[in-house]
Amino acid sequence: MESRRGPLKSAVPSNVVSPVRRCSRTACGRPAVATLTYVYADSTAVLGPLATYAEPHCYDLCAEHSERLTAPRGWEVVRLLDGSAPARPSGDDLEALANAVREAARPHERAAGAGGGARTADPMEVARRGHLRVLRSPDN
Repeated sequence: MESRRGPLKSAVPSNVVSPVRRCSRTACGRPAVATLTYVYADSTAVLGPLATYAEPHCYDLCAEHSERLTAPRGWEVVRLLDGSAPARPSGDDLEALANAVREAARPHERAAGAGGGARTADPMEVARRGHLRVLRSPDN
């Protein structure tokens, strides 16, 4: 319908649906990062990465509510790791990093004229690229 002033506009503002899914907890408007599912037969609450689409019997939770999640007495909470999240460094990773830094700080023992074909005395070393070394597995 057209009036003299232009197209007729609705008196009620439209609610645009956000593409971001929100936390299912009452009065929480934060974006959801995890999906909670209850397995009643096993008395288990499963908290995993955000599901690809919203399910009617699942609950989307924000980071704060997913961290503070508790289950009813007698129930078990299973937290599935998100594969896209960066893994925390293990003790082996940190030790390898420390060894690489120590190796880089050491003066080079090989003469510059020896070329790249010279091998070190370490029987575990398979190859070398710059300050990094490829080591043979101790099981082999």
